[in-house]
Parts: sequence; C-alpha cells; structure tokens
Amino acid sequence: KVETAVRIKHIPSGIVVSCQQERSQMQNKETALKILKSKLLKKRLAEEESQKQELRGEFQSPEWGSQIRSYVLMPYQLVKDHRTNYESKDPEVVLNGQLNQFMIEYLKKTKN
Repeated sequence: KVETAVRIKHIPSGIVVSCQQERSQMQNKETALKILKSKLLKKRLAEEESQKQELRGEFQSPEWGSQIRSYVLMPYQLVKDHRTNYESKDPEVVLNGQLNQFMIEYLKKTKN
C-alpha cells in the first residue's frame, strides 16, 4: 500500500495543512492547496477587519440619547453640545455651519 497523504506548510505565516482524503497524491495536493488558500484568505480578511476596527475606534449605535448636539427651536432657541456642555443661544448661525466655537470647546475638553 502506498501512502498518499500530503502536508503543506506556508512558511511566512506558519500555517500547516495536511490532506489524506483522496487515493492519489496529486488529488491530495490539490485539495491541500485549496484549503491552504482558503485559510490564508481568511487570515488576511481577519487582519483587514482588525485594521478597520482600529481605525474606526469605539462604535456607538445611533440610538436615542447618543447624539452630539441638541437643537431646540421652540419655545426658546438653544443649541447644546452634550460632549462639552457648551450652549449657544443662536441656532440659526449653527445651522448655517458656523461650528467653530463648538470645535474650540471640544478641543479644550479633550486637551485636559
């Protein structure tokens, strides 16, 4: 009886795959290469996902109460930044894109 088992090692990653399901050594080699390719792909995808997670940072689900700012237009006018507790009495200016004071207050808070 001839042994047909195949063992393949990917040296850079250290992943080892063995196959002894088929009768032919060539078929076992092809099967082992397919398994090795799938493991390498899975490893690469996991590394990319961890890099994305690292870049994205902590994830907060967009639920009620997780907003950054509150805009009150009636009965009084107020814009409040919940991260810094900074308030502006002129929401029209903020809604037109003037967020400089909010950014300055956020930078002050994160600096300390």
